[in-house]
Amino acid sequence: MQSPITTHVLDTSIGCPAKGVHVTLDFQDNGTAWKTIATGMTNADGRLADLLPESAKLARGIYRLTFDTASYFHNQDVHGFYPSVMVIFEISDPSAHYHVPLLLSPHGYTTYRGS
Repeated sequence: MQSPITTHVLDTSIGCPAKGVHVTLDFQDNGTAWKTIATGMTNADGRLADLLPESAKLARGIYRLTFDTASYFHNQDVHGFYPSVMVIFEISDPSAHYHVPLLLSPHGYTTYRGS
């Protein structure tokens, strides 16, 4: 079972999956206000494949994934520079699958559209 929006967080500073990262998914309602539509936590492999039910219907529009990096790094006894990472992206084809990986370190991050 897989959500239409998934993510995978890798901690590049230690070369391992980032387990226990809290993730929030928001939708920009009416082009202005953000509405939280899901929350979840990355598993031992750094993946979050069940953020939304597989049967969830996406709408065209702007979405935001927010990663709670402060708590993750605090639990690793590491001081990070970014307390959270927000990735804002647009869904133009609601029937497609959207995978949004995050490569994370205490002082930087990278994201891209995965498959």
